[in-house]
Amino acid sequence: MAGGEGTGARRALLSVSDKTGIVELARGLARHGFTLLSTGGTARHLREAGLAVVEVSEHTGHPEIMDGRVKTLHPRIAGGVLGRRGRDEAEAAAVGIDWIDVVAVNLYPFERTVAAGGDDLPVDEAMEQVDIGGPTLLRAAAKNHAHVSVLCDPADYADFLAALDAGGPDLALRRRLALRAFRHTACYDAVIADWLAARADDAEPMVEGAIPLRRAAALRYGENPHQRGAFYAQPGERGRSLARARQVQGGPLSYNNIADLDAAVRAVFDLDEPACVVVKHGNPCGAATSPAGPARAFELALSADPVSAYGGILAFNRPLDGEAVRAIRKARTFFEVLAAPGYSELARERLAPRERLRVLELPADWGELPLAGRDARRVAGGWLLQDWDGEAPEERGPWRVATRRAPTAAEAAALRFAWRVARHVRSNAIVLARPAEATAEDADPAHLPEGDAPAGLVLNGVGAGQMSRVDAVRLALAKATRPVAGSVLASDAFFPFPDGVEEAARAGVRAIVQPGGSVRDEAVIAAADAAGLAMVFTGARHFRH
Repeated sequence: MAGGEGTGARRALLSVSDKTGIVELARGLARHGFTLLSTGGTARHLREAGLAVVEVSEHTGHPEIMDGRVKTLHPRIAGGVLGRRGRDEAEAAAVGIDWIDVVAVNLYPFERTVAAGGDDLPVDEAMEQVDIGGPTLLRAAAKNHAHVSVLCDPADYADFLAALDAGGPDLALRRRLALRAFRHTACYDAVIADWLAARADDAEPMVEGAIPLRRAAALRYGENPHQRGAFYAQPGERGRSLARARQVQGGPLSYNNIADLDAAVRAVFDLDEPACVVVKHGNPCGAATSPAGPARAFELALSADPVSAYGGILAFNRPLDGEAVRAIRKARTFFEVLAAPGYSELARERLAPRERLRVLELPADWGELPLAGRDARRVAGGWLLQDWDGEAPEERGPWRVATRRAPTAAEAAALRFAWRVARHVRSNAIVLARPAEATAEDADPAHLPEGDAPAGLVLNGVGAGQMSRVDAVRLALAKATRPVAGSVLASDAFFPFPDGVEEAARAGVRAIVQPGGSVRDEAVIAAADAAGLAMVFTGARHFRH
């Protein structure tokens, strides 16, 4: 059995999957007189660099077993890390334990393995990449940081060596490193738990657990300059993760940019036809679809509320070509952020002069996968977690016509569009929409793209975040930029009284979609029938507080 130098000699245990910087760290430790303990792969790597290394199995007197599953789980290792200096020396000496003063460990690449393996990766194969000894060592060293320095990230090696050169790491540095280690192991375990939960045969609702987070970007501040802020991504996310978006132009994103970008891309990818959505302060102020493509969709979306669009976020659900960018430039409206799933070379060239515009390219598969995980909101002392609000099961079948008159085919298409946009508007939410070709302005040949393509569907007024539904109706009517006559209306929740329907009917709204379910549904339906409106019930509510 190796050892025998006593607890006073200095030792460092190095066992890493990511070998970045480990040779430089080991050389610095050796220069300061540390004995280097290491495991198989790391030991070979250090020896190849000309360093003297004591194998952990030599130090413990016990071989690695079970294909390397058990190698550092031994009292001589655990005791050497956990022993309290000035208190446990006699007991340590009696059982042959030598102190270990530095632990540099990073963990098996579980996250990288499951990402590469995709949905077909067998659970047993993934479990082989669950590190046991590594987290144990990190937690033990972090617990005993009064005496032990713990390194879980190669980015910390240089600062640690500088501290050694200056006389040794002080308690403040060791405590910071311990905090990093505890956060690292918590995130590691949470990633594993999330992955396994998605594949459990009978996954129960989470009773306890952690949300894995990794800082993706430091932000200048939060919502306001006096608030600190940062963007944290969930590790291993695929599909619709903002961390996967690639910024190709412009300055750093702000906290509010990212929040509004999230709202914009969720709304635009809820629409099937080529679409554009403009978001301002978390709410769509412009939205449109057009079979003619993104350029026309943008023109229509901007026309829905050009005043509110200033300083907003633009999102598209189709790649942008040069024509679309020409339309954006021609509008001469300032936008903070533009996001789309791809740009042509001509589009990139035409965007380049707008240096202040932050341009993000979404992954090509963005629209193919649903939102992953759960929706979460921080509240005082805890979190609220829920499923993402997508299409409710009740909406997958035919909507129920509640009035004597059914909507026409054109009204039904506009109702579907309005209903999807309403899901992304703050409650109480009212959305007006209409076919874009229904006004003289839209019929002007100079305003239409070449050819006979229809102009699509366009938002025509939003009432967002009101405390009463009738006030939301009034606000949406007041915000309309096209004639209300012939428009349709979507309400995110039921009408508690007939007054909102009556206001809409007087202004010329021709059809309404709402969940239904009010105790006064009969009176609301009667008001719609009296005005000759078509009204359909979805059976599903879409509050967004």
